[in-house]
Amino acid sequence: MSLQVFKQQEIRSHWDENQEKWYFSVIDVVTVLTESQNPRRYWSDLKIKLQKEGSELYEKIVQLKMQSPDGKMRLTDVADTEQVFRLIQSIPSPKAEPFKLWLAQVGRERLDELQDPELTIERALRDYQRLGYSDDWINQRLKSIEIRKELTDEWKRTGVQEGQQFAVLTNILTKAWSGKTVKEYKQHKGLKKENLRDNMTNTELILNMLAEASTKDISHAINPENFEQNKQVAQQGGEVAHTARVALEQRTGQKVVSELSAKQLRIGKEKS
Repeated sequence: MSLQVFKQQEIRSHWDENQEKWYFSVIDVVTVLTESQNPRRYWSDLKIKLQKEGSELYEKIVQLKMQSPDGKMRLTDVADTEQVFRLIQSIPSPKAEPFKLWLAQVGRERLDELQDPELTIERALRDYQRLGYSDDWINQRLKSIEIRKELTDEWKRTGVQEGQQFAVLTNILTKAWSGKTVKEYKQHKGLKKENLRDNMTNTELILNMLAEASTKDISHAINPENFEQNKQVAQQGGEVAHTARVALEQRTGQKVVSELSAKQLRIGKEKS
């Protein structure tokens, strides 16, 4: 799963490598277009209407696992680009036309990125700049994306399955270095469906990168043969960053794991 940004609102999405198409969370699209206080109810009512009309859109809606507000991977209704265009026609909204343009741009950018992976980084840079993050923070965040990709590639090499197993290992290494599970960490920052890394301070990002890079290096060195061994490696990688966190806190007298959220980071209130 990845996040796309439309006018500072995040839309969960998934790129299907085999079909070479985007799938977007319908709830997130409905939220953006309607600004409804209860987008799930809006979508539920619209589905009933579409079903009664015998809409082809209703028949083609599928479900994929995406991260929910509580941090867990849950099945959610998704639509591909063509279906989202049809969905837009069913929702009266002043945002319809700019959203269509944005949707077409996302599709073009992905095809371009397949030919030139550096464009992925450039797009992320622009998105974070539009959201108002500082240049220093953006540099750390982009590096964290690179480190994360190296780790997930290593996990795939050793037979770890994307989805639930990735989430379990991430939870282990996060708990090991920060003292909090991913869910607890997000609660500490007052987050719901927001991305945890997008709400980390520079120092938190650095230590999280250290945990992930250490996990990757240890895995490469010992070559774990099964998921249980990968869990042990994730614990060991997290402990490397935990040691660094404790040492830093002892020298500064300040906690590294901050309550700051992205909104505070964007306006420069970094005071962990």
